[in-house]
Amino acid sequence: MEDSIKLFKALSDASRVKILNSLIDSPKYVELLAERLELTPSTVSFHLKKLEEVGLVTKHKDQYYIIYEICNETLNQTLENLLKSTHSQVAIEDARELEYRQKVINSFFKFDKLKTIPVQRKKRLIILEKIVEAFNFNKTYTEKEVNLIIADIHDDFATLRRELINEKLMHRENGIYQRLK
Repeated sequence: MEDSIKLFKALSDASRVKILNSLIDSPKYVELLAERLELTPSTVSFHLKKLEEVGLVTKHKDQYYIIYEICNETLNQTLENLLKSTHSQVAIEDARELEYRQKVINSFFKFDKLKTIPVQRKKRLIILEKIVEAFNFNKTYTEKEVNLIIADIHDDFATLRRELINEKLMHRENGIYQRLK
């Protein structure tokens, strides 16, 4: 993913895009590019170095000149291929999130009983999502049934019941509860 980001950053400069556009026709040396693009040779060299770092151009020496040319392999990659590495990064982040969730659950639960209600909202939400799993979708519960299910998990069923409603994990209407998520 880091390589894709560097590539996009390299393409975000107008001078670099002009240089690439000029190199599409044929390989060129720095002074010729500078003359055609009305830039100083040092500026062109700077941009060519950035383009070379991300693999968009290659160079070779020809007598006294260093000739730059487009690297078609990099240039012809599809946007989809460049973004695929982002998917692997998302998978890594998802794995970290699952690991964190499990760590929180292990810290606050012992033998399927909640030891304490977390103060931090992020941790409390993870705990509430775990608690709501005790309820079935498409089934309605009376307040007494909800209290009994939650009481098996923690003694402060009133607070947890209210939190399930506040976090929109459950819906309450006329004393009837239903799981939403």
